[in-house]
Amino acid sequence: MSDSHLIDHIVIGARTRSEGQAAVEPLLGVDLPLGGEHPAMGTHNCVMQAGGQTYFELIAVNPEAAAPSRPRWFSLDDEVTMNRLAERPRALCWVVSVPDLDQLVRNSPVPLGRITEMSRGTLNWRLTITDDGMLPQSGLVPVFIEWPDGINPSHSQQDKNVRLETILLSTPQPDSLQQTLTALGCDHLATITKGDPSLRFEMSTPRGRVILD
Repeated sequence: MSDSHLIDHIVIGARTRSEGQAAVEPLLGVDLPLGGEHPAMGTHNCVMQAGGQTYFELIAVNPEAAAPSRPRWFSLDDEVTMNRLAERPRALCWVVSVPDLDQLVRNSPVPLGRITEMSRGTLNWRLTITDDGMLPQSGLVPVFIEWPDGINPSHSQQDKNVRLETILLSTPQPDSLQQTLTALGCDHLATITKGDPSLRFEMSTPRGRVILD
């Protein structure tokens, strides 16, 4: 276990940002504040606090942005993901912050992707992104992030009284996933059960407990 590894944020994907807002806002009982644009990925988002140093992100392809020169992150260009998002917004992945991203990637037992410099407005960070844009183990293994000052922007985001309670991971091979997450120092950040592959976020909201999957 590593106390320096923290849940940075959780990511919900949508076909469009407006569709995501229309579907997720009634579930959570709050309006989702607009975030900004990611020029390198051709995406934009909504963000808000989700408790402590954790925040909530709704992300979608930005139809007004130029197409990126590479596959978009979070598997947004994947046909399976696009078909799933055409049905409704989905939990895509969870992001864990670490103090030394280079060391973590170097020692990881599974491929995490390249460390990539990213920005949104005045924010800058380093993130693991695979060359094909796909997520490690379809999002069950987290994406990893490092902030320049070690502090993410959650403190400056709107607080809508929505809190992440638990990240729920289901897989046919829970022991294997447990070993991987333990090696990555983040096994204490999620609950793993045996079953069909799934990623779910249990949230406390003004409407009570809600599961986003």
